[in-house]
Amino acid sequence: MTGNMMAILNDLANLKQLDKVKLAEIIQDSLYQSISKKLVPENELQIIADFKNNRIYARFKKIVVEQDFSLGQISLEDARYYYDGEAEVGSTIPVEMSIQEFEPKVVKIAKRVIHERIKKLEEDRIMFDYEKQKNQIVSGRIRKVDYNGYLIDIGYADALLPTEEQIEDEYYKVGDIVSAYVINIRKNKDDVKIILSRSNPEFVKKLFESEVPEIFAGEIEIKKIVREPGVRTKIAIESKVPKIDAAGSCLGPKGMRIEQIRKELHGEQIDIVVWSDSPELLIANAIGPDLVERVYLAEHGNFARVIVSQGNKNLAIGKVGKNVKLAAKLTDYKIDIFTMEEFEDKIAEERRITSHITDLDGVTPKIAAILKDHGYTSVQDIYEATIEELCNLENIGSKTAAKIYEASKTF
Repeated sequence: MTGNMMAILNDLANLKQLDKVKLAEIIQDSLYQSISKKLVPENELQIIADFKNNRIYARFKKIVVEQDFSLGQISLEDARYYYDGEAEVGSTIPVEMSIQEFEPKVVKIAKRVIHERIKKLEEDRIMFDYEKQKNQIVSGRIRKVDYNGYLIDIGYADALLPTEEQIEDEYYKVGDIVSAYVINIRKNKDDVKIILSRSNPEFVKKLFESEVPEIFAGEIEIKKIVREPGVRTKIAIESKVPKIDAAGSCLGPKGMRIEQIRKELHGEQIDIVVWSDSPELLIANAIGPDLVERVYLAEHGNFARVIVSQGNKNLAIGKVGKNVKLAAKLTDYKIDIFTMEEFEDKIAEERRITSHITDLDGVTPKIAAILKDHGYTSVQDIYEATIEELCNLENIGSKTAAKIYEASKTF
């Protein structure tokens, strides 16, 4: 390894943006491993890689012996002639050797190791650069379309938008420009492939960060995003600065910011949901504050019943149930939508189911025993029966049947 080789390595470090400290460590360690096999610890071998002067050399101490037989030894005669006229057997002589003075085989082995480790260093540096792109949005031109997805040229590498990360009903052709979110970096044997997504909720998050300065600055926090790719997204936001209107900021002047995001998503519906620590208010905001009249929470478990008008019920549920399903994901509550009439009927039904037949007017212990023998145990059982069915029971007259039936209707 001559000075010319050091110059080449120096140029390589500059061209490939390699860390010269690490490169020097690689050279020193590789040469040390190769040369130290010819020496003993007492020789105190050092390898110096000098990029400034394009030099690489070894320093070590030769042990003075009567007759030298190895690299780490020097004869008493040579020691006194070349270095120290008063040298004695057992003393050491510090020497410095350029690498090209060593056996060609030793240098060849070291060169091979150096080249391998430099290649690994370059790959690590490339991977580091790629990793910086992770969780970012990149754009590129579609170069190829096959069963794996879209292969996209993003300038410094090929990226893959796999089929499973695409939005249904979005179609592109070779030459189209596409933006997507980097979800992974895969290192293959010969190259690195960047994996993209347009369906990941984080893609929407990054679009908001790029379009809404208040989000980028941390003045508005994105609390959660749920998404049905290509159909609808709900994004919960909270203002961290009292004077900032979170929803207004996300919409932008005349709705320009949100429309720019929807344009990138090919018209996907985006609902801005103002965050609240109150579950009732958060659920109302998630369904649509203008649609909700009341929210009732269950005493146990994350269950909620949302009351809306008959005219707003379809909007609250959404096309194919998407609105209420996404609201449930956003709030972590199971949500049922009712009109007030449906809600009151549901409450009455639950009351009848949990009430025993003895709670009905006109049901004596004797009648209760007869009803129980025929499988009627709750008020709901009577409510779902007919007067004719009740009259057919032994010892239940028509007047009694009619009385308890009507009692169940008004229970």
